[in-house]
Amino acid sequence: MIAKIVLICAVAGLCASTIYLGLVVAAAVRFRLAKRATERKMQGSNLLPPLTLLKPLHGLEPLLEECLESFFRQDYPAYELIFGARWETDPALDIVKSLSRKYPHIPTRIVLSGEPLYPSAKVFSMEKMAPLASYSTFVITDSDVRVTPNYLRQVVEPLMDSSVGMVTCLYRGIPTGGFWSLLEALGMSTEMSSGVLVADLLEGMKFALGPTMVIRKDVLEKWGGFRVLAEHHDDDFVMGSLTHASGKKVVLSYHIIDHVVLNRSARESLLHQLRWMRNARFSRRMGHVGTGLTFAMPFGLLGLLAGWISGHWTVGLDLLGLAFANRVIQSLVVGWGVTRDPRSLLLCWLYPVRDMEGFVLWCGSFFGSEIVWRGERYRLVSGGRIVRKDAAGA
Repeated sequence: MIAKIVLICAVAGLCASTIYLGLVVAAAVRFRLAKRATERKMQGSNLLPPLTLLKPLHGLEPLLEECLESFFRQDYPAYELIFGARWETDPALDIVKSLSRKYPHIPTRIVLSGEPLYPSAKVFSMEKMAPLASYSTFVITDSDVRVTPNYLRQVVEPLMDSSVGMVTCLYRGIPTGGFWSLLEALGMSTEMSSGVLVADLLEGMKFALGPTMVIRKDVLEKWGGFRVLAEHHDDDFVMGSLTHASGKKVVLSYHIIDHVVLNRSARESLLHQLRWMRNARFSRRMGHVGTGLTFAMPFGLLGLLAGWISGHWTVGLDLLGLAFANRVIQSLVVGWGVTRDPRSLLLCWLYPVRDMEGFVLWCGSFFGSEIVWRGERYRLVSGGRIVRKDAAGA
């Protein structure tokens, strides 16, 4: 009886993850076809608006100079860079100053925000940077992003349509050393991208992704500006949601960027991913619960357990093999086929391990409400808002 129940759960879970894989494949094909069509009809550079790039900084990070320099090397007619940090002693500013001297033709400013007055230090920094902008189109990017010279041209292109209020884009993970960094990078390239593609396929983009958010100033002001995001850890999700609610489209660009994985140890990597999983639980509860059915390897292992209990090893191994193949296909279709991550091709056999890790983190996200962000502790509350632990008296 126990073996039968376990087997039914395993088969049901594998059916759900296989249906999800079908949606992933359909979404990936749709993305690739639309990308080709878009590239054929891209407009001329004379129509591109001048841009202000807002980039918050917080200390030294792996590949930071390489990432920042990629923004100084853009093939774009007119843009400026505004960097934000809490204090003048932030070592990341030394790199900015060096690059500014190396590329004197790129207008560059540094804004010191001081200690944040509300929970989200990132949002506080952006609020301080925005008034200094010379232009009315903002490109907001994280410090751990690396881009190619055609980045700005391609991510701004969809904004030429007046019905579009915001543009965001997918990214491939770039490991910086070690097994755990590699697993997290595979998750970025495949697991995260799969979820975004399926969401776009089923209901369109109603959120944004933090590594790149392109938005016009008038759209930002229409829903209240940066101050509205003051208590949100998931400012990117909320910005996209508010833009969509204001009647403007959020568009997924066909440009793919590099997202550097900062965490190398098991503890750092797991805590970082658990933070985002736990945040998803508070900000979009039902969707987060449904995420459990998108994993395959846990159900494959459950099938193996059913085979062991019942003595039918062949059935158990077949179910495990099906789950393994499911995740390999996902890695090839999205990790390589969409985000063009070479590791997702060469190490597609390792992605099932990442899938299992993702499931464990998903389970862990239902326990506790505390997260660590930039070395500071916060407590998550309803709606995905955050409260600093010291401010909460905890």
